[in-house]
Amino acid sequence: MTIVTHRGLAPARQVLDNGTVVIVKESHATPAVTMSAAIQAGSIYESDGQLGLAHFLSRVIDRGTMNRSADQIAETLDFRGVTVSIHTTRHVQIVSCTCLVEDFVTILELLGEIVTVPSMPVEEVDKRRVEVVTAIRQDEDSPAVVAVERLYSLLYSDGHPYGRPSKGTVETVERIDRHALRTFHGARFAPSVLSLVIVGDVTSGQAVDAAEKVFGAWRAAPPDRVMLASPSTNAARRQSVITMMNKSQADIAYGFTTIKRSDPRYDAFTLMNNALGQYSLGGRLGESIRERQGMAYYVFSSFDGTVIESPLTVRAGVNPANVERTIASIDEEIARIAAEGITADELADCKHFLIGSMPRMLETNAAIARFLQTAEFFGLGPDYDLRLPALLEAVSLEQVNAAASTLSPDLAAVAVAGPYRSPA
Repeated sequence: MTIVTHRGLAPARQVLDNGTVVIVKESHATPAVTMSAAIQAGSIYESDGQLGLAHFLSRVIDRGTMNRSADQIAETLDFRGVTVSIHTTRHVQIVSCTCLVEDFVTILELLGEIVTVPSMPVEEVDKRRVEVVTAIRQDEDSPAVVAVERLYSLLYSDGHPYGRPSKGTVETVERIDRHALRTFHGARFAPSVLSLVIVGDVTSGQAVDAAEKVFGAWRAAPPDRVMLASPSTNAARRQSVITMMNKSQADIAYGFTTIKRSDPRYDAFTLMNNALGQYSLGGRLGESIRERQGMAYYVFSSFDGTVIESPLTVRAGVNPANVERTIASIDEEIARIAAEGITADELADCKHFLIGSMPRMLETNAAIARFLQTAEFFGLGPDYDLRLPALLEAVSLEQVNAAASTLSPDLAAVAVAGPYRSPA
């Protein structure tokens, strides 16, 4: 078995015979190991009638396997002080944990059972259904969550998977039973769509050998591919208000669809977004809306690169009396950056900030595992951490300002949730 290593993080990458990708980063600073298993079984693979299925599965997949009960799993983890975290995104489910190096093989075996042979007992499914429904109702009572979900339904309309609520609805979750969960697991979980990242105090050879013993014999047909459509092109501004008069704060979610993660302009958009609403205390948006005008409890922008046209969003929490002024100020900043771009000094500051933050971003085993999973999912290469500083440095002011020029308040989607009504 040949393992190819690289400089920088120097991860070893090995593809097992069944298609599972194993990535190992040796880190001997502490006697601990982080494991992260990502399976391409996120919410985009749900049908309209089973919204929330992927999230529901993530809440029950660790509640028993074909070899261990939920109590036995809990005992194994508690005895070793280990917590298993399961996170669902649009595209993947990630099962992760950190343990002491002496527990590495035992915990990896347990993680393998959770991924490959969950039993999902009926009583655990019923118990977790109640918890999921409670979480949905809590989201429905949160202006921040409601505003973001409405924004995404505006940006990704007509039933697009990105525009659907990730946890589903009370009605769809109530219909999901053990059979539906097991069917989804059987259809989507397979070694060919599994990437396992191991970071910590083990050698690459030890980690790959352990992964081979746990996952190497797993066989399942590759899942059907799902091709996501691009979001509908909108030629007009859209705004939606969700009135929640029992709240004290209004939350604003404002945004656009932009470019795919694979677009060569991705780094230019990243730098532009940093200047707009991420740098220091919130970039231009923070300086104008929060610091100078004092209108927002928080304000920031984010740019979420993904496989289709990606969202660039602005979020703000404000006193209800300041909703219209805040939206107008966001419009002004968007129009200004689109017309004038950013300055050379701003670009230099943003490059320094993003490049300088990389060591902090990769300080822990868990953070390194997340970085390597992202690099693997988007095919960025195991040396992406080495190339990223140069990629950012190479972006010109003209490229950043060309990215900014694609934005327009006239094309924005705006959602407001809280004790606010649309002006007559």
